[in-house]
Parts: sequence; C-alpha cells; structure tokens
Amino acid sequence: MGIRKVKVNPENDLGFGTQAVVKNQRMFNQDGSINVKRKGLSFFNTANNYHRLITMGWGKFWALILSGYLLINLLFASIYLSLGIENLAGAQGHTPMEHFFDAFFFSAQTVSTVGYGHIYPLGIPMSSVSAIESMIGLLAFALATGLLYGRFSRPSAKIAYSKHLLVAPYLENGKALMFRLANQRRSTLIDLEIEVNFSYNEEVNGKTVRKFIPLELERKRVSLLTLSWTVVHPLNDDSPLKDITSDDLIKTEANIAVLLKAFDDTFSQTVHSRTSYQYEEVVWNAKFTPMFARDNEGHMLLDLGKISDHHLLDGVMQGEALDKGIANKVV
Repeated sequence: MGIRKVKVNPENDLGFGTQAVVKNQRMFNQDGSINVKRKGLSFFNTANNYHRLITMGWGKFWALILSGYLLINLLFASIYLSLGIENLAGAQGHTPMEHFFDAFFFSAQTVSTVGYGHIYPLGIPMSSVSAIESMIGLLAFALATGLLYGRFSRPSAKIAYSKHLLVAPYLENGKALMFRLANQRRSTLIDLEIEVNFSYNEEVNGKTVRKFIPLELERKRVSLLTLSWTVVHPLNDDSPLKDITSDDLIKTEANIAVLLKAFDDTFSQTVHSRTSYQYEEVVWNAKFTPMFARDNEGHMLLDLGKISDHHLLDGVMQGEALDKGIANKVV
C-alpha cells in the first residue's frame, strides 16, 4: 500500500519548490487563489493597489467606494462649516445639525457636479474650495468608473467543481479517482485542457520535502464544454496511486491541484481556473449522480446544483482504509 515510487521530474513542480507542507495547508485554495502570504511590499505600490481593487470581492469593493464617497463629503462639509455657513447662500438650516446637513448635501452636489443651484458659494474662499472639490470629484468618479469597467471586462472563468473527489468503480473490475466540473456561465468554452497534479510530503535523507506527480487522465482535452465533465484518473498499474489509502493521504499531507485552461468565445481570450482537493474531501467507493435530464421537448437540462451529488456503493473497495470515519465525515 501507499504511493508507488516513481521518478520525479523537477519540471513537474508547480512553482512552489520542495518546501514541505505543514499543518495540511493547501497550495491552491478552493477558489483558485494561491495560498501564499507576502510581506515586504509597499502598501502604496500602485500595481498592487490596482490588482487588489480589481480582484477583491464585490462586497468589499462597494464598501470601499461608498466609504470613500462619504469621507470626501464629510471632509468638505467640515471645511465649508469652518469657513462659515453664512457663505453658503440658500442654506436654510437653523440648528448646528441642519447647518451640517446643508454643507454635506452641498458637498454631494459639488463632488458629483450636479449643482442644483439651491445652495451656492459666496466669496473667493468658499468658491475656491468648491472648485477644488469639483475637480477631485471628476477624477474620483473617473477612477471608480475605470475600476468598475475593469472588473466587468476582466477575462475570467466561472467553473463549478464538485466538492468531493471520488474513488469510484471504473470499467471492468477497476477503480479511478474522479471529480466533476461544469461552466457556470452561458458562454461557450472551447479547447479545454486540464492538468491534475498530486503532491505529497516525503522523507528524503532525513528531511521532509514536497514532491509533485502529474496524474495521467482518461481524457485531458475536450473541444466543447456543453454539459458537465467528469475528469478521471484511472488507478491502474501505471498510476502511482494504485494502492493508495486514506491513511496514506493523511500521513503525507497529500494535495491534488487542478489547473484548467480554456478559450472563452465571449471574451475571445484564454481563461484559467484552479482548485484543489485535500484528503478529507476524498470519498471512497462512491459514484456521482447524473446532473442532467430532458424536458418535454427533448432539450437537455443541466442542473448545476447537483454537481457534487453522489451516493455511496455497497461493499468495501480495495485500497480503502478500514476506518471509514473520514469518508463518513465528508459525505
């Protein structure tokens, strides 16, 4: 039992080097991001800030935009109040709070260049500040618009992967390692190519190192992704994982990295997607449930909500650990 010894090609390294994984850390997160923290970079590095704004989640992005908008208006409202509310013609407030709101909404009109005309500045100091704010508003909205367009236009792949990696029956009296994927967008992906790499810790001359083995697939290319694609690695005599057990996966802190490349006809560009699986996401002796059907008119229906659906099979598969706690845990 265990991982069959094969000659490791240094070129199979995914770029992480031979540093061993500790505490069962992923190399790729499930969302495809790289699980490497960086330090020593300047916070005000323009390239990094742009990348951060383009790739951050939508919730954080809108929170940042709204926070910046409020801060600008609060700042200039405070400046207008310090110059004297009497220099804002048309301000009708009588209490300090009403004066503040008059200044705040005048700032909102100025920064967006709306200028309703109900409130307008008097004197050179107040007019100068409003002119500066108007210029800042033009630049800020241009920047926000550019970032918004960049986020929408950035080529990306939205691939749904099954949550679990199955060890399932394959052909006659065989077994295979398999997972399932599908396109979440209505766009058509063509010329798909996938690469699956198995990495594990191994003791070499008293030192723990990380090794990488590319897994041979039943099919590593498809012309069109119209339905789902079940990616299969046969656990035959040529596979280094033929006699692998769940205990082996745990002891070696094994990780399976998936790298997908395809051409998106909407973007007319090549897009990439990544994910990974850990030992606790492997289900032994199971089979995927079909995720497509036909409607009354004979059209094919693909249910993406079923991409991870599977069922356990009767009997114990060769190579499965006697302790089924891990398999039961992940189902």
